[in-house]
Amino acid sequence: MKIKICTLAVIVTLLSTSFKADDGWTALLDQKLSKWEMYLSFRHQPGYNGQPPKNAKGELVQPVGFNKNEGNVFSMIQENGKPVLKITGEIYGCLYTKQDFENYHLKLMVKFGTKKWPPRLDEPMDSGLLYHSVGKPGVDYWRSWMLAHEFQIMEGGFGDYWCVSQTGAYIKMYNPESRRDMGIYSIDGQETRMGSGGNRTGFVRHNENMEKPGEWNSVELICFGDKSIHIVNGKVVMAVGKSYYKDGDAFKPLTKGKIQLQCEAAEVYYKDVFIKNLGRVPAQYAQYFN
Repeated sequence: MKIKICTLAVIVTLLSTSFKADDGWTALLDQKLSKWEMYLSFRHQPGYNGQPPKNAKGELVQPVGFNKNEGNVFSMIQENGKPVLKITGEIYGCLYTKQDFENYHLKLMVKFGTKKWPPRLDEPMDSGLLYHSVGKPGVDYWRSWMLAHEFQIMEGGFGDYWCVSQTGAYIKMYNPESRRDMGIYSIDGQETRMGSGGNRTGFVRHNENMEKPGEWNSVELICFGDKSIHIVNGKVVMAVGKSYYKDGDAFKPLTKGKIQLQCEAAEVYYKDVFIKNLGRVPAQYAQYFN
């Protein structure tokens, strides 16, 4: 009887502890990357112009493809007993979730390593969190990723917004009429349609550089309906509204999809990747869409 009572007590304690620990959060990283697929395209070189690469004989180079971890580009290591994803950056490509996600809060920690690869040897170290990803990889300029929105993860550019392939959105920004000047996000700016079918190219600069160079950085993405918020080290740096994509000649809402982590010519590390469902836009972020 004592053994049964003790066993029951242990089970109750474990269940209680687990409930308090996760608080609705689901871990997306494990040692086997069991919740992810991978795609690798090419070892890009300087002078790439958006066309499929060719070898010295002028023959088209075929992409590495799906779930072929050439050069161990993606690997799991341990740091203080926790799983950490290492991405070497040597071959362009991505990890992408097996599952589609909609109406969620995603959080993770990220930092850059030291190695860089062509064609970005003289460029800032670069990666990215791509969300609402749909279709097949390889539809972008670099022929490496799915159609998506990008939460930029780059030295000096944490939280910038990029359209990947035929996506678009409405973002409040300074300098919306000028194509020469950089569009900069501002909660007090002019709401501007940009990206596919929009008035500007598919890039908007964050409103403040919150990166901690050389350290682990906290990144959070909040998505609900056609709205999304980019948060870096606790500060909102970008708000994206009326998300859409182009399907043939039609523009359609883009509100869900897979999550991609870019492999883009830089060594980068990710850890503590968690996600939870949302029933509404958290009250503290509603102001960004008024």
